[in-house]
Amino acid sequence: MRRTIAIIGAGPGGLILARILHLHGIEVTIYEVETSPTARKQGGLLDIHEHTGQLALKAAGLYDVFRRLVRPGEDAKRVVDKDGTILFDRAGQTSSARPEVDRGELRRMLIGSLPPATIRWGHKVTSVSPVADGRYEIVFANGARSTMDLLVGADGAWSKIRPLLTPARPVYSGTCFIEIACPVANVHRVVIGTGTLMAVAPGKGIIIHRNADGSVTGYVALHRPETWVRSIDFSNGRAGLDVIARQFAGWAPHLTRCITDSIADPAIRLIHALPPGLRWQHRPGVTLIGDAAHLMSPFAGEGANLALYDGAELAQSLITRLDDMNAAVAAYEAALFPRSHEVARRSAQNLDLFFGPDAPGSVVDLFDQFA
Repeated sequence: MRRTIAIIGAGPGGLILARILHLHGIEVTIYEVETSPTARKQGGLLDIHEHTGQLALKAAGLYDVFRRLVRPGEDAKRVVDKDGTILFDRAGQTSSARPEVDRGELRRMLIGSLPPATIRWGHKVTSVSPVADGRYEIVFANGARSTMDLLVGADGAWSKIRPLLTPARPVYSGTCFIEIACPVANVHRVVIGTGTLMAVAPGKGIIIHRNADGSVTGYVALHRPETWVRSIDFSNGRAGLDVIARQFAGWAPHLTRCITDSIADPAIRLIHALPPGLRWQHRPGVTLIGDAAHLMSPFAGEGANLALYDGAELAQSLITRLDDMNAAVAAYEAALFPRSHEVARRSAQNLDLFFGPDAPGSVVDLFDQFA
């Protein structure tokens, strides 16, 4: 009997789940709200970890292709205080257990590994409802409908599938990011180094990265109430950036120029997280992977890695128990919950270390552990 599997979201987790199932002759359909692979900028670099993301790529038969996308030396780290004094400086590694890759290139690789008809672009979920025998029907904004035996929510922070399993919603962490991009002529290699520069202090920071093409991108971090963040008028981008820059009064001018001279649209990213240790009662016919299951701050560097690993683990469970998908999903979830709990706890702890009362010393101590 042919089983139908639908994945909502063409992010790393959903794509690698589809890829591994495809390798084993199990076809799935991915529904993605974006209208094309190039509809949205995919962000900066990801470090892919040895025991999560890399294992998933090996299971997908894509590890060798991935290695050709790696950018050696991009993992250089430099920590400075508000005066620009260097407190920690680690050169990039030509061979690293956590190699860096461009997020967009990784996604293109995953998309290219699937039959073209696998992904249905431009499908925004408007409603999901249970039907007979543990199946679900999805209605999309374009009028399309689909019914499946297994529904996998890989649709990120504001998942439309999560409410089927839990009422939990992401909570604002108290920290927001404002995207910046520095004109290359205004940023000297001696300031940033060859990778990422982290200028941090209690409640705030400037984190920028020198990309392979010489461009410099990053974000300003501020620990402020959401109402304060929302009150800034960015309709005049320059005026909005001036408000942000004033929060860094007394900082070294070469650091604050990264804000005042930014050429990026100053998009605000409020950092949300689901409660660490989130669990749900198993329900036949539906489950979650990636940020839909365990949204956390980026300060453990595990979001994309866990999404890849979740997708690979769910795929392997389905492959070995395809005659009983309910048991396969239950086994996947039993392993998911403790794994994601530990990483979410560490991520929340690291967020406090970056912008807590002991910064930047606490950040130096954190990187010293890895060094």
